[in-house]
Amino acid sequence: MWLLLIFIALPVIEIALFIQVGGLIGLWPTLAIVVATAILGTHLVRGQGLSTLSKLQSNFSNLQDPTEALVHGAMILFAGALLLTPGFFTDGIGFLLLTPAFRIAAFKWIKTKINVSNFKMGGSFQNRTDHSSGPIFETDYKDVIPNDTSPWSSNTISKD
Repeated sequence: MWLLLIFIALPVIEIALFIQVGGLIGLWPTLAIVVATAILGTHLVRGQGLSTLSKLQSNFSNLQDPTEALVHGAMILFAGALLLTPGFFTDGIGFLLLTPAFRIAAFKWIKTKINVSNFKMGGSFQNRTDHSSGPIFETDYKDVIPNDTSPWSSNTISKD
């Protein structure tokens, strides 16, 4: 229900803002602002996205909790989508999401709404392909199958 209301309200808000701003400053300056915010937003999203990706890689390599960096990355990605969408309201929300202080506050608010009952890093199965746990011995082998010397065979010799 909330999603439907957002999909109805968002275009109405954007159209109303386009009419108001276009009436105040004219058509061409309004279009120039929309294109400029898309270009500026793309530049800002790229810079902050690379910074967040670097922090995420650092968290993974140091075995730290990557949750905050992942949430920041998702917010930056969402901000990029909003900034590429033509409109003043979506641009405002997009630039707000690019503000690190707002993202930190939003992350703290999100953490209060989500209850994590179990968290596990790593697992019991490790697929090691580098064999760095010990020396490597190379050898040739040949399967040797004796002439039916199984305990169930009648040809076995038993010593009592």
